[in-house]
Amino acid sequence: MRKILLLASVAGVALSAPAFAQDDAAAAPEEEATEIIVTGTPGGSELRKQDASFAITSVSADDLATAAPKSTAEVFTLVPGVWAESSGGKAGANIDVRGLPGGGDAPFVTLAVAGAPIYGTPSLSFFEQSSIFRTDETIASVEALRGGPNAVFGRGEPGVTLNFRLKEGHDDTEGRVKFSTSDYGLLQADGVVSGKLAENLYYMVGGYWSQSHGIRDAQFNSEHGWQLTGQLTYRADNAKVNIWTRQTDDFGQWYLPMSLVSGNDLGTFSQLGDATRFRTLRINGAGDTKTFDFKNGRGWKGNISGLNADVDLTDNLTLRNNLAYTKGSADTYGLVPDGAPVRVSALPANGTRPAGTASTLGGTALAGTEFVQNYGHWVVQKDLKSFTNDFSVALKTGSNELTVGWYSSSFSSKDFWTLGNFTPLHNVQNGDFLAANVTCADLQTAGSGSGCWGYGIDAKGDAEVNALYLADSLEVTDKLRLDAGVRREWIKLDYLLDSGPGYPDGTRDMNVELKDSDWAYTFAANYAFTDDLGVFARYSDGFVFPNFDDIRENNLNVNGIRQLELGLKYSSDHFNLFATGFRNTNDSFESDVGGIIPPTSFKTRSTGVELDGRVRYGGFNLGFIATYQNAKVTESPTTAIIGNRVLRQPKFTARLTPSYDVNLGDWRLNLYSAASFVGSRFSDLANTVKLKGYTKVDLGMKIESPWGFFGQIHADNLFDSHGLTEGDPRSTTAANGRPILGRSIRFSVGYDF
Repeated sequence: MRKILLLASVAGVALSAPAFAQDDAAAAPEEEATEIIVTGTPGGSELRKQDASFAITSVSADDLATAAPKSTAEVFTLVPGVWAESSGGKAGANIDVRGLPGGGDAPFVTLAVAGAPIYGTPSLSFFEQSSIFRTDETIASVEALRGGPNAVFGRGEPGVTLNFRLKEGHDDTEGRVKFSTSDYGLLQADGVVSGKLAENLYYMVGGYWSQSHGIRDAQFNSEHGWQLTGQLTYRADNAKVNIWTRQTDDFGQWYLPMSLVSGNDLGTFSQLGDATRFRTLRINGAGDTKTFDFKNGRGWKGNISGLNADVDLTDNLTLRNNLAYTKGSADTYGLVPDGAPVRVSALPANGTRPAGTASTLGGTALAGTEFVQNYGHWVVQKDLKSFTNDFSVALKTGSNELTVGWYSSSFSSKDFWTLGNFTPLHNVQNGDFLAANVTCADLQTAGSGSGCWGYGIDAKGDAEVNALYLADSLEVTDKLRLDAGVRREWIKLDYLLDSGPGYPDGTRDMNVELKDSDWAYTFAANYAFTDDLGVFARYSDGFVFPNFDDIRENNLNVNGIRQLELGLKYSSDHFNLFATGFRNTNDSFESDVGGIIPPTSFKTRSTGVELDGRVRYGGFNLGFIATYQNAKVTESPTTAIIGNRVLRQPKFTARLTPSYDVNLGDWRLNLYSAASFVGSRFSDLANTVKLKGYTKVDLGMKIESPWGFFGQIHADNLFDSHGLTEGDPRSTTAANGRPILGRSIRFSVGYDF
């Protein structure tokens, strides 16, 4: 009830404001909106990007269309300072920021819609926030804030916030319909329409329907789903209110590490197929079983809704509120390798089956030279809820602006897991189970390195977060501005676990209540030599509280993050450059993903520089981003890893995006390309498994007619690179890895009105 009253009161204040002219910033063209940012400012107030005293990248709707991301995680590849392993499919990415340690999921990443975080903590096991958000034609622009004031205005952690801004309606009705297909069986319909409902009241509605068998063909439509988004916008001369909702039901196959030595096509291989789509698994200590359909893959079935209000109560006093409510299921159904493949000739005898022989469950006898490998059907059912609200009041007095804000959040996760469940499979595209006389233990004896284990849990976690923050911005002179902010945050987590003797047995094995609090702060100086040239310096101190999975693993450390940034900003008609140097340290990160068992805590230090720029001349346009970073382990109880590079993150990445616009009479042709360069990395903290660097090239063409019709052809990974994003985090010595998706071509036609 408290949440409902808060939402209603904010809407009431805004809607009671007098109605006059439309907000100028809201009416601005989309190409100008990318230069006005709202992320990283107190309450989401507007700021010219050139004036920002922090590192932020803005991506327009046109930029998104050209990049053609296959998942929300791929949007992060357009941002310097961020390393996104989007090779896992539509959901389930690993995302790291500026050398901060991760190795799994996205521990320092927040996704927001219109400034409101969509979940209360950055990530959980088998969940990171990009898994529950899909990009489509309703997105107006994206802003990616690294470091900086994230420590105060975000979740209290200076990682990266990716903020999606939805399209809004205006006086004229306009919209788009688009149909797409591909060489991997894609069928997709997109649409969006917006306009005016009444005086000062506007609407936007859009979404998509999609299905395909996937680039890694599983013999059925392993990628399938739909999404519908709606937004109402009220504008007056001193107020603006958005109410929006987004319903999603979208899933895709979870792509996992695969054998690198079995001769399978690394760009298109899928072990999952018709033969292995269904599996009956044990679900509790009593031995009960249930059959699961692995067509469901990994994704999101749920709703994310919100309210945003910006009200000028007087010329000097502004009230802002950003609210989001999330509820749904982020389930995972995956076929996970266990150890390396072995040849049939290496198998031991089992009962009446002679050594060095094997047959599939379907009755096909395998040659001794063929490969077999243990795979397990993993099920993680995760029901999520989250409510976040950020309320602030800003007071302007002369050259000073003071903001006081209150952030509150409640979130929960209800989990059922059954993991392991390993069994031998024929290691070919869509390979079958092996006959019952070949066991997981047989492959283990043959040297696969398999663990052959099973494990399940029932768990429930609830959390409440409250934070008070204060920010001040002072124009010392017309060239010098000082910014500062401080945040005090309190958290309470309750966690219940039933893990039984291997599987849930109805007995509570853990009942933990955790309470903690911490401070975050940031301060910066921004100096403008001219309107086009400026510099800034910023220091931030933030933190990440433990989450539910940390409690289960007895990791109760608050991870402190300190960061120093120095920035150079230049903007002109033909050239933009934003360069940011950074140095960060973390106090206490703990993970077993890097191959260290049992998990160990460690400290890191990362130093680097980010470049984000664009060159424009006539019809030619060249965008570029680049990151160089040196991230190392500085302290750990496991002394052997001290001095090693932080796992999985490259020292150097770059992305070049040249394009050329040609006018053919009344027609417009756009030719574009993108080249991504990725340096080498280590898959483990011991730095024993090195992943080679790789290059990925995309190529495309868009054509627009004078009547609103358009078409696009996009070739992704044109030269079919098989660059590895990770080794096998569950078996670091196995010859397994997860390569990027192979070459694909997508075709789209549509109509703008």
